Amino acid sequence: MKIDILAIGVHPDDVELSASGTLLRHIDQGKTAGLLDLTRGELGTRGNADIRDREAAESARLMGAAFRKNICLQDGFFSYTQEALLQIIRVIRQHQPEIVLANALDDRHPDHGRAAKLTADACFYSGLAKIATFDESGAAQERWRPKAVYHYIQDRNLKPDFVVDIAPYIERKIELIQAFRSQFFLSAAEAEYAGELSTPISGADFMEFIYAKGRSYGRDAGYEFAEGFNVARTPGLEDLFSLH
Repeated sequence: MKIDILAIGVHPDDVELSASGTLLRHIDQGKTAGLLDLTRGELGTRGNADIRDREAAESARLMGAAFRKNICLQDGFFSYTQEALLQIIRVIRQHQPEIVLANALDDRHPDHGRAAKLTADACFYSGLAKIATFDESGAAQERWRPKAVYHYIQDRNLKPDFVVDIAPYIERKIELIQAFRSQFFLSAAEAEYAGELSTPISGADFMEFIYAKGRSYGRDAGYEFAEGFNVARTPGLEDLFSLH
């Protein structure tokens, strides 16, 4: 299945927190989007990997994603290795996305920046003919390089290179985030996870932070809510009227 956008996150819920409004907008426009998690988030303070698997599947269903995959690298301890690159390359070549969304270039969680480089490099190497990969049937895959890699902004308020208007999708974005019941505050879920430690994202006020962050990124562009992205290379425009 060829798709338009492949959104990659090192942890389940990374994409939902930072880029799900953008994905919802493009899915509504008729674009196809798939999700790739690099780890199961097994080091997360609350819940466990099995719970996160179920939550991730539910969020993907609510989003309308074409698929959600997980290559099960080791949370917290994954390395920049040939095999890790090849695992991502296989998914890129299988689904041939035009655009890849990746983790933040720099962030509070050290996994995010490391995953950003791993993902961006895999997108480049995926276009090299002399790197051989094979699908599940053993057939050789064709090389494929996405047209663009955009890094969504996560916990740290980095200055965006561009923002995407998500005002019509902010409530659905919150719904996708809250699909991860074990990670975020939901009154109905608190009894279930009452014995677990609190985290910077499990407080009752965290969703207000999501709203505030969206308002902050939207303000300069004249949007009520927006998501911000960084690029590692200079993007181009067909003409000046394409830029809002």
